[in-house]
Amino acid sequence: MATRWGICGAGKISNDFTVAMKTLPSGNHKIVAVASRTLQHAEEFSKKHRIPKAYGSYEELAKDPEIDIVYLGVLHTQHLLVGLLFLHAKRNVLCEKPFAMNSGEVKQLIASARQNNVFLMEGMWSRCFPVHVEVCRLLAEDTVGEVKMVKADFGSPQLHIPRSVEKELGGGALLDIGVYCLQFALMVFRGERPESIHATGVRLETGVDESMVVVLKFSRNRMALCSFSIAVAMPNEATICGTKGTIRVPSPMWCPTHLVVNGQESQYMLPEPSMPLNFTNSTGLRYEAEEVRQCLLKGLKESSRMSLEESSLLAEIMDEARRQVGVVFPQDGE
Repeated sequence: MATRWGICGAGKISNDFTVAMKTLPSGNHKIVAVASRTLQHAEEFSKKHRIPKAYGSYEELAKDPEIDIVYLGVLHTQHLLVGLLFLHAKRNVLCEKPFAMNSGEVKQLIASARQNNVFLMEGMWSRCFPVHVEVCRLLAEDTVGEVKMVKADFGSPQLHIPRSVEKELGGGALLDIGVYCLQFALMVFRGERPESIHATGVRLETGVDESMVVVLKFSRNRMALCSFSIAVAMPNEATICGTKGTIRVPSPMWCPTHLVVNGQESQYMLPEPSMPLNFTNSTGLRYEAEEVRQCLLKGLKESSRMSLEESSLLAEIMDEARRQVGVVFPQDGE
């Protein structure tokens, strides 16, 4: 029986997620409804993607009894309120990254999911890519020995995009793209809490971070160096340095199709999209959709690829990095 999806939000990322779903077997996944803040947008989206039902409010989608799980593709400033709407309605939720604006909001979402006994996952699609799955396998097998240093960078010129620079829209490099670098470090160090966090960066006039460097120190003198910017392009690579060798994830490190292990390169091709995409390698969103299906079939309430505990830790690290750089959002309160 197919997993029945509801799409919340009719923007660019929801478009790419829907296109990615078309690369999966129709007998396993089916999008049955889409909701937007206006019925017109929902109907345009449903017509474009041949989705049976269109709703002009999120509340209507939350009440649809034919939905197994909701993909939350709205702006992250809305993740808490809209996420709670579906969780309180006892709907399983896959929430786009970043999970929410701060760790307090993340903890609210997790608490609601557990209270209502439903599945919840942060849509950290990187974790489900074959390359990252292979990286985890290699690390578990001690292929490069003890990891001593991890480096990850992500830079993309986005100063012309309002969503990237406006505080009211949750802008800044950290929440949008830096999150990929930090989650990579946590993935390598298996969700361990760092002993120390040191962040420095520069802010735009709008008050959000333009560029930031975050250094994480873990136990046994292991470190991670993460750098990211919405002002300039960067190599967008990640490197894992161990006592027996190195693993390199070439650009784009957040949605990779290549892997280099001790100089030997492997390739993991993505399926071609049937419709235009907005973002790099977006058909790779299929992997997190299939991960969600497998979790639901097993009756799980979270995924081991990106556990709720690790999502919470990631949010705490980002909170501390923002505190050190002086980036404060309205959602942070006093």
